[in-house]
Amino acid sequence: MRRTWWMAILALGTVGCGETAPGLPSAPPRAGGDTTIDNRTSLAFAQPAPNLSAEHDALHRAGDAAFAAVFVPAPSRVNPGLGPVFNNTSCNGCHLRNGRGMPVMGPGPQRTQLLVRVSLPQGVPEHPLGAVPVPGLGLQVQDQSNYGVLPEASVTLEWVESPGRYVDGTAYSLRSPRVHIHPSDGSTPPPDMLVSLRLPPPVFGLGLLEAVPLSTLQALADPDDRDGDGISGRMNDVWDVALRAPAPGRFGWKANSPDLFQQSAEAYVNDMGITNPLFLEPDGTHELSRELLDAAVFYSQSLGVPARASLEDAEVLRGEARFRSLGCGQCHRETLETGAHPVAEVSHQRIHPYSDLLLHDMGEGLADGRPDGAATGTEWRTPPLWGLGLTQTVLPYASYLHDGRARTLEEAILWHGGEAELAREGFRGLGASERAELVKFLGSL
Repeated sequence: MRRTWWMAILALGTVGCGETAPGLPSAPPRAGGDTTIDNRTSLAFAQPAPNLSAEHDALHRAGDAAFAAVFVPAPSRVNPGLGPVFNNTSCNGCHLRNGRGMPVMGPGPQRTQLLVRVSLPQGVPEHPLGAVPVPGLGLQVQDQSNYGVLPEASVTLEWVESPGRYVDGTAYSLRSPRVHIHPSDGSTPPPDMLVSLRLPPPVFGLGLLEAVPLSTLQALADPDDRDGDGISGRMNDVWDVALRAPAPGRFGWKANSPDLFQQSAEAYVNDMGITNPLFLEPDGTHELSRELLDAAVFYSQSLGVPARASLEDAEVLRGEARFRSLGCGQCHRETLETGAHPVAEVSHQRIHPYSDLLLHDMGEGLADGRPDGAATGTEWRTPPLWGLGLTQTVLPYASYLHDGRARTLEEAILWHGGEAELAREGFRGLGASERAELVKFLGSL
């Protein structure tokens, strides 16, 4: 069937950025439009978009080297600037094979991938819309350090199990994290300190998400739930460091960064302790060159998006129908259109990220209680689901959700609450085979 479809396309010419030419059967969805790659191996998240120009392909490969660069303490002729305190030593150190990180922290060989954000509920923030730093810890606990320097604190992670049952009586268990922070100076953290864990997310497809027009996201938002469907997504309001002004947020677990340039610069300074053109040393200098920062940003903008699999599998199709009937697609929006973007290859694409990039109240079960910009302690941005089925292929034993608490996709669904509670209860009420079909659909993404 698919061979016939493609032969028809070749006979009649291209269909442009759309997916279906007039008079032809519906085309298979291409997750990333023209940036889609037909690769579902362990390297699926690490491929350049196939439509890059020769010039952009060369820049992408320079960015690949920047993303892999392992930093060391200064002085050094190669990659200096690490620390003095940090969490990891490279972008790849947290975004394993460009996918998500592991929920690990501490002095082990993987260092800290599960980041610990902290703040105080009252006080003077670093900037408008910013969080209030914790004395001695700042806004992110950096538990690694250069030789001869004490880290800010040591952190340990504990998992707590909670039993539950599906409506059909099948038992399950959900785990949740407890983090213990021990400042190196022997002090006790403030009793009202707010703590939020953040697992590194996958980095492919980000250029496409950056290219979605702001007007599209504003049109999807319904902060006051005027349509009465129980879904009230809204945009975050964050601080744009370069503009020194509030800006809509769209990247990060709480949509707490306005664009990929700021998000990348924040990662260098917060995760690796490397000052850069956006976050300077006190004397106005910086350790990371503008060229290296730009290359790393371009790399994340120009990665390809893996194509969906099993498009004609009957169980997958039934699972997809159930995904829609349960209302999952109200937040995990299947299709978006990109607009103009400085990277031409991600412009004007019809994409299928399964996200609206908006904040939603996900209930007390997932709440971290820590505001971030205008996001409350119960709000999280809808994470894209494209490539979800390759998670275990890219990184066996990887986990899900913002803090890695979910060991399976079923657990991730069962943690949904707040605006997603109705969808979660619908999933709990399914029979075993129906649940398996829905999960198989997610595995095809």
